[in-house]
Amino acid sequence: MHTQNESKKIKVSIIIPTLNEAKNVGKLIAHLLKNKDESLQEIIVVDGNSTDNTVDSAKKAGATVIACKRSGRAHQMNKGGKTAKGDILYFVHCDTLPPACYLKDIQAAIKNNFSIGCFQTKFDTNRFLVKTNSFWSRLDFLFCRGGDQTLFVTKKLFEELNGYKEEFLIMEEYDFLIRARKQYPFKIIPSKVLVSARKYDKRSYLKVQFANAVVFNMFRFGASQKRMVKTYKQLLD
Repeated sequence: MHTQNESKKIKVSIIIPTLNEAKNVGKLIAHLLKNKDESLQEIIVVDGNSTDNTVDSAKKAGATVIACKRSGRAHQMNKGGKTAKGDILYFVHCDTLPPACYLKDIQAAIKNNFSIGCFQTKFDTNRFLVKTNSFWSRLDFLFCRGGDQTLFVTKKLFEELNGYKEEFLIMEEYDFLIRARKQYPFKIIPSKVLVSARKYDKRSYLKVQFANAVVFNMFRFGASQKRMVKTYKQLLD
């Protein structure tokens, strides 16, 4: 016979920050709902003032939508985190598809005393160099992380760290991970999220990787947010 605490499922709130993602948001929500179980509390789309049909598409697909007057992933994700009713916050970018077992994997990680973690990745492309990024996502180094891998974190830990720093225009997830990992172990789940390779469609693999490396090192050495954003855009033009 199970006690009430043993039988209770930890509830997961999925938070999706969006800006002009009408082409992707419905597909993502449908995928999440198709693979849900009783632990799914809600799907929250936090929109940063999109000018396309993102909001309508998200509502029709079955998500709760929160409208923000300003865009910015850190601000949007914090807004979703404050609103969420679940015990676990699961942040998902709109151009990724978590594995079908995403809820079971998160539950297992939490039961093994991990308060924060991510999945490994694979890309929706046959381009060899882009596919090699999947290998690096299994390694436990900060440079190998990224928002595309999705991130789960207990609401308790998220609130303890005061969420993302909203003054960050870029690299907000890296800053959050640094702060979290000072106190808590980090779980890299072997299951893979499917990531869109759209950032490589009009740019070479080496160009994107070089831009990522430059900005990552600027972040490490304390460059300003505006300078990092400007540099990143220039390197990808």
